[in-house]
Amino acid sequence: MVIRAGTPDDYPRLVAVWLSSVRATHHFLTERRIADLSPLIANHYLPMLTVWVAQDDSGQIGGFIGMSANKVEMLFVAAEQRGNGIGKTLLAFVEQQYDVLLLDVNEQNPQARAFYQHYGFRVIGRSERDGQGEPFPLLHMRREAP
Repeated sequence: MVIRAGTPDDYPRLVAVWLSSVRATHHFLTERRIADLSPLIANHYLPMLTVWVAQDDSGQIGGFIGMSANKVEMLFVAAEQRGNGIGKTLLAFVEQQYDVLLLDVNEQNPQARAFYQHYGFRVIGRSERDGQGEPFPLLHMRREAP
């Protein structure tokens, strides 16, 4: 697996990865809400972030991480690639660049919360609403370099 900088040419595949991952893990979101968010990913959120993609030897992108300074804004792995170490590899890549990593995780996504806690993140705060003002609580997490 290779980690490389994402480009706008990758956005269609990144949106597909996002959709696959969200449908597999964000059971609290309706299809309508997912459909509303989907165009925002490529048109608004990805262009604002430093994006790194995990690509296999055949060139297939299996996951990506989007960073705003030391904050993980997005970490998504295609549903069919979950459990293959892509998320761990992406986190390890960005942790080499920062002494402290921050992120927000949906409280209603226990798989993601457990994943981050397994890799040393701890909860440092909570918000009742997500970044779009929706009633999906967020846990604010922090991890210091080992």
